[in-house]
Amino acid sequence: MDAATLWQRYQDWLYYHEGLGLYLDISRMRFSDDLVMMLQPKFDQAFQALEALEGGAIANPDENRMVGHYWLRDPERAPSPELQEDIVTTLNKIQRFAQKVHKGEIHPPDAAQFTDVLSIGIGGSALGPQFVAEALGSVEAPLQIHFIDNTDPAGIDRVLAKLKDRLASTLVIVMTKSGGTPETRNGMLEVKATYEQMGLSFAKQAVAVTGVGSNFEKLAKTEGWLDIFPMHDWVGGRTSEMSAVGLLPAALQGIDIGAMLAGAKEMDAVTRIPQIKGNPAAMMALSWYYAGNGKGEKDLVMLPYKDSLLLFSRYLQQLIMESLGKEMDLDGNVVHQGIAVYGNKGTTDQHAYVQQLREGVANFFVTFIEVLEDRTGQSIEVEPGVTSGDYLSGLLQGTRQALYENQRDSITVTVPRVDARIVGALIALYERTVSLYASLININAYHQPGVEAGKKAAAAILDLQKRTMQVLQEANAPISLIDLASKAGAIEQIEAIYKIVRHLSANQSTVQLSGDLSQPASLMIRLH
Repeated sequence: MDAATLWQRYQDWLYYHEGLGLYLDISRMRFSDDLVMMLQPKFDQAFQALEALEGGAIANPDENRMVGHYWLRDPERAPSPELQEDIVTTLNKIQRFAQKVHKGEIHPPDAAQFTDVLSIGIGGSALGPQFVAEALGSVEAPLQIHFIDNTDPAGIDRVLAKLKDRLASTLVIVMTKSGGTPETRNGMLEVKATYEQMGLSFAKQAVAVTGVGSNFEKLAKTEGWLDIFPMHDWVGGRTSEMSAVGLLPAALQGIDIGAMLAGAKEMDAVTRIPQIKGNPAAMMALSWYYAGNGKGEKDLVMLPYKDSLLLFSRYLQQLIMESLGKEMDLDGNVVHQGIAVYGNKGTTDQHAYVQQLREGVANFFVTFIEVLEDRTGQSIEVEPGVTSGDYLSGLLQGTRQALYENQRDSITVTVPRVDARIVGALIALYERTVSLYASLININAYHQPGVEAGKKAAAAILDLQKRTMQVLQEANAPISLIDLASKAGAIEQIEAIYKIVRHLSANQSTVQLSGDLSQPASLMIRLH
């Protein structure tokens, strides 16, 4: 394509949102007009499906749930007065709670004010808050935030070690819909034990974000926690950043949650337009469909050219991969859909994997995130007439051009700056794109049977561990691995039992292994 034709294509497919100052450029995705025409009927259906979803249609048949995260930023669109009131009441409660904490009206027993927030959650209860904290948090924030987002003992120790001198002034937020998520429960119990060891009252410094009527809500009430905020069953974890899950920690950090909601609402409005051109989510979904042939055949590489957006790719991994990674379509056909997402940031990637992007396997498409404002205030010149920000801009444009010259497709999203309103808009843009793309490929974006399968398998391993320990206790003598598996009634799970006893023996357990460690079948196991 010659320069004049490419320039015209750029103008034809450039989207600009005046209110947000946001641009979307899909001109470097080499889809044809024929593809756009072919997809038009699918898009018509997708727009109708999204309208029904926002109207309260059941979107998660596995759990008979509506999906209404967009109501959080526009309560009047919620399908009942009760839901509308619930959303507004929760938002007001979050804002009042944060104000009281900032003023010291709510404070820990042994300090005049809270200084830090420790957020305990996993998946959607961690990735959104982490992304927003990285993007919008300030070194001068009224409270600094820390996260426990795994059941890794060493990782928990590291977070608590950083906070140790300030645990007496740390507000703990525990986020779990039911209380049954093992990783979150484990993190809470570890933190609770540390507080008790230090003579601190965990309950007087703890807040719950959980399902209304859940066992966890009952626990928090019984123990007298500081407060409880609702986690609605019509908001999935990966779309929960605009709920109490994301808004409470953001408000405590002094982030303008009203601006986040406003930005998301603006993006929602324009992505309701039932046409491809002029609807940025539809334009993005078109590009995704073209890139992967409607089958996810190429990965999505996120390259935000701004340090504060470093975690955007991690956030989008869950949103996109958990939503689109499905074995079956809506008609029961095996399709194995999905789009893999990875990325770091520009220009770090110039010195990492851009070499492969340009010259290696062409199994990807790129999304550049460009931020026009370099910094608040003036920049020095690092060369005559050139600033560090000019370099950043030049490297983005140069990489985009170099990739295109080698038949590598890219999308560019340009925003004026990184602020709360823009972050809200970006989150909404990708949420809406996922919904539309899921309709194009005929899958349900709002259930995740694969996640539940993994949880059930993990629970089965822990049950096997209990049976294994019972056999060892009853044996009261060294026992071979095969006999151990046989007596546990799990001879077909001998590998799992080997890994269980190996782990236990490495952690100051009473389990002892003897024999040739390179030959697992030869090992003898005993309690000591």
